[in-house]
Amino acid sequence: MKINQHSFLRVATASPQLKVADCDYNVSQIKTIITQAIENDVQLLCFPELCITGSTCGDLFFQSALQEKAKESLVQLVDFLKEKPSITVVVGLPLMIHHHIYNAAAILCKDDRMKIVLKVAIPDHQKRWFSSITESFNHTEIQLNNLHFGVHKTSGIIETSIGNVMIDIGENWCFPISLSPEKSEQCVNIIIHLSAGKELIGKNEKRIAHILQQSARRNAAYMYASAGVGESTTDAVFSGACFIADNGTMLAESKRFSFKNELVIANMNPSVLQNERPHSAYLTDNNVEETTLNPHPFIPTKEKEDETFSDIFNIQTHGLAKRLRHTGIKHATIGVSGGLDSTLALLVTVKAFDLIGLPRKNIHGITMPGFGTTNRTHTNAILLMKALGITIKEISIVETVTQHLKNIGHDINTHNIVYENAQARERTQILMDYANKINGIVIGTGNLSELALGWATYNGDHISMYAVNAGVPKTLVSALTLWMADKETDETTQKVLQDILHTPFSPELLPTNDEGIIAQKTEDFVGPYELHDFFLYRMLRYGDNPRHIHHCATQAFAEKYTSGQIKKWLKVFLTRFFSQQFKRSCMPDGPQVVSITLSPRGGWCMPSDAVAKVWLDELDNIND
Repeated sequence: MKINQHSFLRVATASPQLKVADCDYNVSQIKTIITQAIENDVQLLCFPELCITGSTCGDLFFQSALQEKAKESLVQLVDFLKEKPSITVVVGLPLMIHHHIYNAAAILCKDDRMKIVLKVAIPDHQKRWFSSITESFNHTEIQLNNLHFGVHKTSGIIETSIGNVMIDIGENWCFPISLSPEKSEQCVNIIIHLSAGKELIGKNEKRIAHILQQSARRNAAYMYASAGVGESTTDAVFSGACFIADNGTMLAESKRFSFKNELVIANMNPSVLQNERPHSAYLTDNNVEETTLNPHPFIPTKEKEDETFSDIFNIQTHGLAKRLRHTGIKHATIGVSGGLDSTLALLVTVKAFDLIGLPRKNIHGITMPGFGTTNRTHTNAILLMKALGITIKEISIVETVTQHLKNIGHDINTHNIVYENAQARERTQILMDYANKINGIVIGTGNLSELALGWATYNGDHISMYAVNAGVPKTLVSALTLWMADKETDETTQKVLQDILHTPFSPELLPTNDEGIIAQKTEDFVGPYELHDFFLYRMLRYGDNPRHIHHCATQAFAEKYTSGQIKKWLKVFLTRFFSQQFKRSCMPDGPQVVSITLSPRGGWCMPSDAVAKVWLDELDNIND
């Protein structure tokens, strides 16, 4: 159907449920959505980036079996559409062309004027698999079976039976200036954006702002489809966000974090937009440093906390829920200490089990009192598990660790790293073996700040089968748990959470004092977590050097810490950050939540034997 001044175009964007690298399953879901769209008189339908294979295939993209299956699947979709009423469908797939793999979008229509659009600007994390088009690329057509596709680049405008279309692939909206040429602005009817961006806190708001601004500035319709929760949750979670906008107005949007196929439909008249003048300004460059330094950069403002904390909790719970559904595992073990990290991890686990309809009794909370366990944390652990209705198990580690220390010839009265780590490893052994016993998965509780500092026992609490807190900094763990206590729990659970929130951070590996009070407080040893989270944010988010981090921290914490105190704890941070990389190099899977991640697979790549001398020398030259 060719659009005209008086006709409306019925369009839709969709996020299908996928299985990574299972093209047959993915195509079946795509076909189901196409059928549903046709039943609703949709004329143009857009799917996410790389939806035929899934966007998180990693090095499987190199496998010829997957490459050929992707091509076969595309042909299947073309054949499927031949038997259907007129509809144009846009799908994403990896495409091998003359020994290079490209991130491609295929425009499929019944009249055989089909096109392939190849992504030009490849972000760093995709360059391992996908090639960018060079000046020598001169292929204007490719053939799959007996089907001919015209080849285009994402930087161009494509003339189709439904008007002039610009295809965008990936997370180009994250750049402050669009990668598409400005000269194309006045001749675009529809922007079709295939995406597969991981979900992060605050991202949805920026994504919506971009879509509205671009559709208004370009006088065009904007269709956005993103990958959903069926993608791999190894290091990230995907929400399946879909939007349709028309000249700065949002017409339709999907439910995020859905375990069902999402299809959103809207009517628009793209040609009329060309007669209107743009009236939206460019987006602000998100990389511009804020004029007021926020001492707690990971914690949202009061106005945005409900949306932000809800997003965080959804990312964590859907990541775990996907892992459980993928493995078919119906039980979990989690160490519940009565501390803050295990509390948040347990709340996430309970929500994930509720989400996929598994009974809470399938969650086996194990409290493992040791030499330093206090009555306060032990009591809170039991009360929390009872309030949440999970299975409670108590296993003391005192006898086994005592025997173990005797076996290796260590004096039990020598309270050094051997004494402490033996307890952490014994607890992990119990969790792992008990998980095997019940055919379950071990839920990790460690947070992002502990990973940065290496404040975890290697092959102890450092290890799990899915680490739900791995992307959450310590300051955010506290803020999120407080929000959960106020907004998401009953009165009994809330009371326990409030006491846990007021308990000092401690691994409780050293014996209590004579009054039974915690003798080992984490922040007395490694420093305030609020400082470390600030250091981590400045170093990884902006790449700041020690001098600038110190300067920013003295401004942000002017009323709380002296310059000398900040310098002292920044030195601790840098020393530990470099020396503890080996723990991060083999960290378990877990979802990214904030704008930074320490995952070695898709986030922070650093050799384990890197030296901190350059950073420490610069810090030493700062005058207090």
